[in-house]
Amino acid sequence: MENQTPRTPEIETEDFATLFAQSEAQAGPIEEGKVVPGTVIALSKDYAVIDIGYKSEGQVPISEFISAPGGEPAVKVGDKVEVLVESRENDTGMVVLSKEKADKMRIWDEISAACERDELVEGVIVGRVKGGLSVDIGVKAFLPGSQVDIRPVRNLDKLIGEKFKFKVIKFNKKRGNIVLSRRVLLEKEREELKKETLKNLKEGAILKGQVKNLTDYGAFIDLGGIDGLLHVTDMSWGRIGHPSEMFEVGQEVRVVVLKFDPASERVSLGLKQIQEDPWHRADEKYPVGTRVRGKVVSLTDYGAFIELEQGVEGLVHVSEMSWTKRVKHPSKLVNQGDQVEAVVLDIDPKAKRISLGMKQIEANPWTLLEDKYPIGTTIRGEVRNVTDFGVFVGVEEGIDGLVHVSDISWTERIKHPGDKFKKGDVVEAVVLNIDVENERFSLGIKQAHVDPWTTLSERHPVGARVKGKVTKVTDFGAFVEIEPGIEGLVHVSEMKDERVENPRDVVTEGQEVEVKVIDMDLHERKIALSIKQLNRDGGEEDYREYLRRQGDGRARLGDLMEKFNRRK
Repeated sequence: MENQTPRTPEIETEDFATLFAQSEAQAGPIEEGKVVPGTVIALSKDYAVIDIGYKSEGQVPISEFISAPGGEPAVKVGDKVEVLVESRENDTGMVVLSKEKADKMRIWDEISAACERDELVEGVIVGRVKGGLSVDIGVKAFLPGSQVDIRPVRNLDKLIGEKFKFKVIKFNKKRGNIVLSRRVLLEKEREELKKETLKNLKEGAILKGQVKNLTDYGAFIDLGGIDGLLHVTDMSWGRIGHPSEMFEVGQEVRVVVLKFDPASERVSLGLKQIQEDPWHRADEKYPVGTRVRGKVVSLTDYGAFIELEQGVEGLVHVSEMSWTKRVKHPSKLVNQGDQVEAVVLDIDPKAKRISLGMKQIEANPWTLLEDKYPIGTTIRGEVRNVTDFGVFVGVEEGIDGLVHVSDISWTERIKHPGDKFKKGDVVEAVVLNIDVENERFSLGIKQAHVDPWTTLSERHPVGARVKGKVTKVTDFGAFVEIEPGIEGLVHVSEMKDERVENPRDVVTEGQEVEVKVIDMDLHERKIALSIKQLNRDGGEEDYREYLRRQGDGRARLGDLMEKFNRRK
């Protein structure tokens, strides 16, 4: 038997130390904080075991291999991965590794290299932060609000989730600070586009553009590196309240260059100018008398504007809205947005004016009135208004007839119609005249009754004695009412045989007296009375003889009345 030397514990300890030293020499130095390659040799529920060629394996939390919450780990046994050595040994003797930190270090290195080469980075805007946006370019970077676009962006939230390319304008790996700019890229692109656009930019050129911004007075169109203003008045031949009625931001449009100033690079654009002016054929389309339909687009104190088609509007003057109604304001009949029918009354294409009439849609009721109410017809109606010169009586809806104050009574002297009538009174009146052209309807209340003056001479012939009441005493005589509303004059010379200086010495107001009719002028509605001739036999013949001697008795009566009128 071969003799074997027994191994003591000291010998075994020495062998292990030798082997350990040999192992460390073969694995090479492992520094904490360095990224090293490794191989996945096992997977558990919580960790991936990585062999980095060190004396012991390392562990990486399995969550670092899951790209999205709830997803499956993107790793399998045998995969080659890069990991960061955080610690060479933990409490269990395992190497502490991190794949996530290794990835970030790699990205930082890539970004750093991109910065040195003046290259762009791509990322996704992931959220709002104070002063700007947060962008994921592998690591979180800051995009200031002023660097988002060429123009200020009011709503930064709408950019969240969008992917763009950016230029790194500030990079500090130690502080973990990366600042990006998208504006720099856009300005550079815009400058290149501008050079191309300027080659074709001239007055009259028709260009394609994109609506960049809307204001109350127009839209800014991006022609490619340079903006032009499309004023609201140059958008359409029709009426536009706000540019947003026609455009929205981002919309593609074709426009014509109206004016271009190379020095200031100001561009005025037009859209309606590349369309035919609808007024060119308006006279063919809307001849006088045509019945049209349109929308009320504007109301003024003097009428309503009706849009017949885009760019063609006509005016319905307030006087052309109704045959019968007195329209104080168009809003009493129509509202903006209403669809109405009208008739073309006149058209002037050069001045771009069309006169329309709404009331002409219906027959003129005034032309029908002559047939419906011939002169002499008695009507019954309600007093709708009382004025100083008469009362208005309703004939039909919207049509009133005027009873002049002189046509109210045959006998009464009416100072104001309000003394006899008030609104709502129902009266009978006779149609005196209808003026269709001027839309006037004349009525008479007194004409509905017999004129008492026409038969006065039959009731009270000259020479007749009649009793009456003194209604008024003047310096030249006294007025005596011999019938209700019919008065005669007793001249001072007809009171007594002797001379009368003051008629008040003979009669008083309210006194009942007997008088004699000595003259009558039915045309002038005047009666001459006498008291002194009551006691004379044959007084009528004496008086007529007196008139014969004095000349025309009617002239004398007229003289008396004229004298009376002058003294009133």
